[in-house]
Amino acid sequence: MNIEKLYIDALNLLQQLISIPAFSNEENKTADAIEKFLQSKNITTNRLLNNVWCVNKYFDSLKPTILLNSHHDTVKPNKQYTRDPFKAGIEDGKLFGLGSNDAGGCLVALISTFINYYNQQNLQYNLVLAATGEEEISGKNGIEVLLPQLPNINCAIVGEPTLMNLAVAEKGLLVLDCTAYGKAGHAAREEGDNAIFKAMKDIEWYRTFKFDKVSELLGPNKMSVTIINAGSQHNVVPVECSYTVDIRINELYDFDEVIHIIKQNIQSEIVPRSLRLNSTNIKLDHPLVKAGIDLKRTYYGSPTTSDKALMPFPALKIGPGDSARSHSADEFIYIDDIREGIELYIQLLNKVIL
Repeated sequence: MNIEKLYIDALNLLQQLISIPAFSNEENKTADAIEKFLQSKNITTNRLLNNVWCVNKYFDSLKPTILLNSHHDTVKPNKQYTRDPFKAGIEDGKLFGLGSNDAGGCLVALISTFINYYNQQNLQYNLVLAATGEEEISGKNGIEVLLPQLPNINCAIVGEPTLMNLAVAEKGLLVLDCTAYGKAGHAAREEGDNAIFKAMKDIEWYRTFKFDKVSELLGPNKMSVTIINAGSQHNVVPVECSYTVDIRINELYDFDEVIHIIKQNIQSEIVPRSLRLNSTNIKLDHPLVKAGIDLKRTYYGSPTTSDKALMPFPALKIGPGDSARSHSADEFIYIDDIREGIELYIQLLNKVIL
């Protein structure tokens, strides 16, 4: 299929998606737009909540299947925006707008790639396209709720901005809600047991502790205290101090092991918010990775978490755009990156499915 035609359609679709607010849990209108676009290409679509999916025309249940997945929800624009986040303006080769880089460019490039193969017969693999919601909040009504409805998937390409390099591993995410307990008293007298001071000791441990096992791809585990709250009024020694810890975990540890180490070293009570977002990796000899290496793309371990963490099969994270621009003010993607993304996705898949 003509790459230029695919690119123009992709660019137009992305501009349309940018103009539609699609915050996580509120992405129904972008789901409508994606459905309408695919149906305009005579593609039969399926929908579950705000997740749109379809299979290639000559789907064969006897063949293995590759999932092409990216998300259409966005974070909310931060206060540093100087532009209208929902105006898809192009200046100096840059397409501005909320979600343009994360992960709109990846999504429309994968949609174009799917369209390229949709009518082809005798592919070695089936293709399933899934445009999903709630990725930005790791919600349960995105890819997680959709996976049981899909045909059996053997592996996936997950569209996230990687400069079209190969994110073969990804750190897991463990969020802990912690509470240090003290004893109330009057601040003017030597009374009580200040929960803030007890929390400070634990927080210092989080700041300085180093895990022994360091991954070649993902480096060391990283723990960051990101939220803290305590106290009710100035003259009362606080009885509780609550704080939140963001922990990024390499593939050499599981969540239970990390939690066990933490409990041995701190006084605070800890409650994990979720144990769903495990670290992941895809082997370097996997056909998708080998195809990417053949195309001179570099491979690396990603510190950020994506829907790849929720997939129980090998998944390669790759896409146009730069992760460093994700969630930034005046977000943008280079329009040439979208064209390159389509071309490289097709070149990569050609090595695997033709």
